Amino acid sequence: MTTSNVSNVFNENIKIKRALISVTDKSNIDILAQKLVNFNIEILSTGGTAKFLKDKSIPVTDVDQKTNFPEILDGRVKTLHPKIHGGILNRRNNPTHVSEINKHEIEEIDLVIINLYKFRETLSKTSDSFKIIENIDIGGPAMIRAAAKNHEFVTVITDPKDYDVLIKQLDNNGTTSYEFRKVLAGKAFKLTNEYDLAISNWFHKNESYNDELPEKITLELEKSLEMRYGENPHQKASFYKTSDSRIGVAKSIQLHGKELSYNNINDADAAFELICEFEKPAVAIIKHANPCGVAENDDIDKAWENALLTDPVSAFGGIVAINRNLTLNLANKLKSLFLEVIIAPSVDKSALEIFNEKPNVRILASNSIPAPNENGLTIKSIAGGMLVQTRDNHILDKNNLKFVTEKKPTEDEIKNLLFAWKVAKHTKSNAIIYAKNLQTVGIGAGQMSRIDSTKIAIEKAKQSALIANLDYSMIHKSVVASDAFFPFADGLIAAADAGVTAIIQPGGSIRDKEVIDAANERNIAMVFTSIRHFRH
Repeated sequence: MTTSNVSNVFNENIKIKRALISVTDKSNIDILAQKLVNFNIEILSTGGTAKFLKDKSIPVTDVDQKTNFPEILDGRVKTLHPKIHGGILNRRNNPTHVSEINKHEIEEIDLVIINLYKFRETLSKTSDSFKIIENIDIGGPAMIRAAAKNHEFVTVITDPKDYDVLIKQLDNNGTTSYEFRKVLAGKAFKLTNEYDLAISNWFHKNESYNDELPEKITLELEKSLEMRYGENPHQKASFYKTSDSRIGVAKSIQLHGKELSYNNINDADAAFELICEFEKPAVAIIKHANPCGVAENDDIDKAWENALLTDPVSAFGGIVAINRNLTLNLANKLKSLFLEVIIAPSVDKSALEIFNEKPNVRILASNSIPAPNENGLTIKSIAGGMLVQTRDNHILDKNNLKFVTEKKPTEDEIKNLLFAWKVAKHTKSNAIIYAKNLQTVGIGAGQMSRIDSTKIAIEKAKQSALIANLDYSMIHKSVVASDAFFPFADGLIAAADAGVTAIIQPGGSIRDKEVIDAANERNIAMVFTSIRHFRH
């Protein structure tokens, strides 16, 4: 075919004489179909849609009457036929196309109204692979793509919300404009892309990334929440959900409070991911994506009290995550402090009612707690691309520890070292975490030098001691975790002077011997993990 035998019809209105309708969502389709009949448009249809329209006394021609071929394979094959796709795909201004469809007695189809099998809805209702696979639409996407490709001549409707707009178009002598068809074509290709992506993600949902990253990553992002603004009032923001199945803030149900903000979601995610590290009842208080208090205890109420003790000033306006049910008793304690968000696996009805007098507090229920060692990817946008890495899902236990000092930590110190290590993993580097009795007692986060983080944590601990009317620093006889190695002995010396008894750090510095010697001189136990937990 050459361009010389094809006339240009762009920007022309095209009269609709024949429509094909095949929809899963039958909302208002009978109203639309009747309107089409009023415009003297012939309606072709299939299976359930045809029956639905006939029951509404709307004249319909079954597709198999046009194809002279019945639906087969339990309806898997209905419209995959040259007389259907030829009717959609032929270019009306191409003499060769016109000749071929006349030769094969193919009738033009000017309007295609399709919505697809409910694949996503099926996923949300069942894990039965057979049912899921049977809800992968084949004929529908094929017809949508064909109609969208040939939008120069064919109108494609994939969204019931566009029915009224179509009717307004047809009021112009039963025609549609090129601009209208082009917009709908773009919408149609977007739909089939999203549909195929959902299917692809289902097939690959159990893919283990381990140490390998895929050559290509396709993200499916669905707008879930429109926000008043982003990190700052002058920035626009929305929250988009992905197909990631990991339990977290995105999968949580909001039970109470005003709409979540950009910063709320960011901080709640940080809090929830941290709290998932602990098996025993635990509470984490987060401010600006960093912990300002974390505690583990057999009693969840006591865990809250201990977490708050770390830094009660910073906790004001913070985010609280707990890994147990939110009870009435704990809710009474939480409501005494101004909080932005509370997230827990579940919430007692009586606990929820406590917050009726605090309508602004957002309360989220996650339904369960994910495993901290779950595989997955983390993605961060930069100008011109994405930084992608596997989740920091490393789990440390005492068997992984390397004892490098003359003094060995006690069993109690080891428990607290491992506790502090978990907190350091979720704290912006450079991270320094002091802990005692399975609670944080000083936190230094996000500084440009490790010694600054060390000093800040010590000073915060002193302030918290004053607030708690203690005549001693809570750091005294505590342990300390560093998310990366001490590049110099100064950080260790500062911690030792503050009264720590044991240190956990990755090791791996060219000055490890200097740091170990400094620990030995001060009779401090130190262990290496050989693992770093930078969180920039």
